[in-house]
Amino acid sequence: MSRSLAALGLDAGSTTTKIVGVDGDGVLAWHQLEPMDPRMEAQAERLVTAARQAAGAAGELPLVATGYGRDLVRGADRKVTEITCHGRGIFAAVGHGGTLVDIGGQDSKVITVDDRGRVLNFAMNDKCAAGTGRFLEVVAQRLKLSLTELSDIALSCPEEVAISNTCTVFAESEIVSLLARGRPIDQIVRGLHRSLVKRVGALAKSAGIVPPVMLSGGVARSAAVAIMVGEQLGYPVELPNQPQLMGAFGAALIALEG
Repeated sequence: MSRSLAALGLDAGSTTTKIVGVDGDGVLAWHQLEPMDPRMEAQAERLVTAARQAAGAAGELPLVATGYGRDLVRGADRKVTEITCHGRGIFAAVGHGGTLVDIGGQDSKVITVDDRGRVLNFAMNDKCAAGTGRFLEVVAQRLKLSLTELSDIALSCPEEVAISNTCTVFAESEIVSLLARGRPIDQIVRGLHRSLVKRVGALAKSAGIVPPVMLSGGVARSAAVAIMVGEQLGYPVELPNQPQLMGAFGAALIALEG
């Protein structure tokens, strides 16, 4: 499959770097995902080289870069915003429009896409880590739990403790206080998930919700987040097969189109 690569997309995100190769029909045929390296230029160059070697490409494959670090990707034919690439990627992945909720490591995006794959509207939270993967990551470290364990605990608990602080730093202090007062960890964990999805829900309502609702980004791997986002928005959530790759996938499709 990797031998048929026709174009590449690289998403230089805030916490992970993703590269996708598509074949001539726009099918996702190859990918790699790594934690973001502070030496982004070198990481991007290495990943692009790996993609071209995997494809056996003698010449250059067209490349589109997106994400926070897109300006550091040398050799890209174009550099395109995350909004455009995520909209293009999700439409190709699921075959229809709607509202995409993308919860990344350091930001959250809500993108409404029409029935032709065009972005109609979007809203983005990039000023605060609350409502992002970083929020859950900080909590997991404090409670000495994995993100999967956090999700399982949140889904197994029928009650929740309200978390009043929307700032990640203050929320962490609030957790310490709640634990010191003897509040059950499972109720705290569910309350933290609720706090996150409320932030995402408010963002989605500001962009305008057009059903169906899709979820992407690294946090989409959390079953608790997927279920609770659906509850918050009032619609079931659909996940693409590779939720973390939607930006890179869309970038690769744009590269394929030339």
